Amino acid sequence: MLAVVSGQQSSNITPEVHPRITTQKCTSSGCTALSTSVSLDANWRTLFYANTTNYCFVGNTFDAVYCPDPLTCAENCALDGADYLSDFGIRTSGHSLQMPLVGPDVNPNVGPRLFLMANDSHYQIISPLNQEIAFDVDLSRLPCGVNGAVYLIGMDADGGASRFPLNKAGAKYGTGYCDSKCPKDLKFINGQANLEDWSPTSSHSGTGLYGSCCTELDLWEGNSASAAFTAHACNTTAQTRCSGDDCTAGSGLCDGAGCDFNAFRLGAPDFLGAGLTVDTTRTFTIVTRFVTSDNTSAGTLTEIQRLYVQDGVVIQNAAVAVPGIAPGNSITDAFCAQERATFGEPDAFCAHGGLTQLGEALRAGMVLAFAIRDDPAANMAWLDSDYPPGANASAPGVARGSCAVTDGAPAHLESLDPSPVVVFSNIMFGELGSTVPAGVAF
Repeated sequence: MLAVVSGQQSSNITPEVHPRITTQKCTSSGCTALSTSVSLDANWRTLFYANTTNYCFVGNTFDAVYCPDPLTCAENCALDGADYLSDFGIRTSGHSLQMPLVGPDVNPNVGPRLFLMANDSHYQIISPLNQEIAFDVDLSRLPCGVNGAVYLIGMDADGGASRFPLNKAGAKYGTGYCDSKCPKDLKFINGQANLEDWSPTSSHSGTGLYGSCCTELDLWEGNSASAAFTAHACNTTAQTRCSGDDCTAGSGLCDGAGCDFNAFRLGAPDFLGAGLTVDTTRTFTIVTRFVTSDNTSAGTLTEIQRLYVQDGVVIQNAAVAVPGIAPGNSITDAFCAQERATFGEPDAFCAHGGLTQLGEALRAGMVLAFAIRDDPAANMAWLDSDYPPGANASAPGVARGSCAVTDGAPAHLESLDPSPVVVFSNIMFGELGSTVPAGVAF
């Protein structure tokens, strides 16, 4: 007989009040303001026993009394609401979202992740085929080694609450995370505690038996020195729990490395940075366009285009200048295959379905995530320095930015006062050409 459990719950110790942020949905006739908000990822929330202030997860470990097994833990433990400003330093105002790397709390929270909400119980779903997404970013206080990211992921609109009845907290409490790296550090997956084979990996985190996979499109990962946008594909469109080899990046359910467009890596080191063509000391607009085979939303995704706007001037994306890769400034399947071959890396993106699969995930609808983080594993060198470690910097694809590897040491970055900050604003999505700033001609 199955045990009767109430499932992964929500706590009322701290009221959950989502910070409001205005976004816009646009057509050729104009834009309509949406009263959207953001929700903190469940992995950053306090996990209490029932409605007490006893912790179910302390430091980097589940409490063995409250969490002897995944189902009992789901029955006993509840995700608490978040104090976004006091604990995390997260601020919203009008159309703007500000996120620091380290929160102001006495026991500081590091590297929060947020999701755009349509209402208090559902994420905003975006289906941008034959459309575009635009937003402004201020990287002036984001140094080497820190990644301010905006990306689309194939999460369920309700955080998995309807597919997995054990999940009682839902999107309101930031549940249901997944991405192309099939992360195993999530405390709950599909409404159950991920405590089997749980192994601490840092003072506040660990990994369990299972991972959570889904298609991912990194619209933007960057700091004041370097940036990239990256397409990932999976063998599955919806969020899927994995174990064993299925969680392995590249050879498992998903292409974790992806097909990236990093201007520095692709032969344009003077394109983005302080005082360069895209000047990261000042705010600029990022526009991403999703071109289909028949120029309709029913077509197959064939190209991801990138434009920038700064000071009312349109800046075309940097052109590829690497032997072996055809000149161009967008992501296509042909570009991805040539880039992987030239850089001596497996083409796991195309092997997992490439733009066609990514397009199907976009058609189904994806959730917009915001994050700021450092990188204990690699000091963010894969984004803004030489990577992999020990490789010849003059070899194709190794140099990804001008930063020193040591610049990204988390101990250094997390001790900075004031903490590194990224600001995202003016988030818009809709028909091609509809997010163009006033007075700007594309």
